[in-house]
Amino acid sequence: MADLLLSEEERMLQNTVREFADRELSPRSQEIDEKEQFSSENWHGLASLGLTGIGIDPAYGGSGGGYRQVALAMEQVARGDAATSTSLIAHLCLGTRTIFEFGDETQKLKYVPDLAQGKKMAAWALTEPSCGSDAAALQTTAVLRDGTYFLNGSKIFITNADTASQVVMFATHERSLRAKGVSAFVLDSTTPGLSVYKQHGKMGMRGSATTELTMEDAAVPEDNRLGDEGKGFNYAMEILDSSRIIIAAQCVGIAQAALEASVKYAQQRQTFGKPIAQHQAIQFMLADMAVEVHAARVATMQAATLKDQDLDFVFEASMAKLLASETAVRATSNALQVHGGYGYFKDSPVERYFRDARVTTIYEGTSEVQRLIIARQLLAQYPL
Repeated sequence: MADLLLSEEERMLQNTVREFADRELSPRSQEIDEKEQFSSENWHGLASLGLTGIGIDPAYGGSGGGYRQVALAMEQVARGDAATSTSLIAHLCLGTRTIFEFGDETQKLKYVPDLAQGKKMAAWALTEPSCGSDAAALQTTAVLRDGTYFLNGSKIFITNADTASQVVMFATHERSLRAKGVSAFVLDSTTPGLSVYKQHGKMGMRGSATTELTMEDAAVPEDNRLGDEGKGFNYAMEILDSSRIIIAAQCVGIAQAALEASVKYAQQRQTFGKPIAQHQAIQFMLADMAVEVHAARVATMQAATLKDQDLDFVFEASMAKLLASETAVRATSNALQVHGGYGYFKDSPVERYFRDARVTTIYEGTSEVQRLIIARQLLAQYPL
């Protein structure tokens, strides 16, 4: 377990982002939640710390580091404001990372530096109204004519697309080919035929913009295709495998915020003449929360360490995502219980933590999908 201990540089990163989250993110979190409004102030703060490009090669404008560093930073961002961490993950771990990993040198030099430095923002468009977990069943089409792809279809639940300058888009050349027919493209937000509609009424993560996209003969130059034709599904799955580590870190941050709020409240709130922290039932609840948060953090850092060392990590990433997301849901539910009636009202941050946590068992691979991945790996490891 020694490799999971933080280096001095990692601890400095953790403390720096934690202080930023306490100073900048947390104080604005309730307002942006109520307004359903993405915070440009938060974004500029993330960029000034180099967090919009953490994990990206400095040769392309990034801050460097590996998945351990991204995970450490994302936990603290999520602890301060989960919605802001969602915007950052979609920009960094999905959109920018796909261009950085699968773009050619021209594409990387054209797009990645401004994205990594936070001068521009990326979105990542895979999910469609008719397919979520079954990502191979894309209906959005891409037809090549005279050096230009024409895209038609729609995407839904897409983070950042209303403020992004670039959207990484997945579309199929032939629906009957399923996964083998999918390619990836970079669309500029000004692409004719691309329309963006903001979706309102989310339960949580309300300070992160969620949108629907439609394309009507959206013209994309052939030079904007990422990698090989027909390889887009593979690229998407590879990106999601890695991004799940960072989603797990986000979940740990949410759960940690709920735990800290509960410990503080339990020491202040009195019943029967003493703080509720002195009641065994509350102590047991806090202890269980702490154990689960710790376990989720260790699982997340182990997956990140394996990824950074170019070792097999998908099994551990799925376990980390499953454990951390369900820990976040349980921890925020228990935080509501500790806070009692006060926790049920919006004046209490745990009400928002509870709403924010719920989606983490759904996006970037539902808990059911993670269990399928884990079970298939187990069955392959222990054949009859």
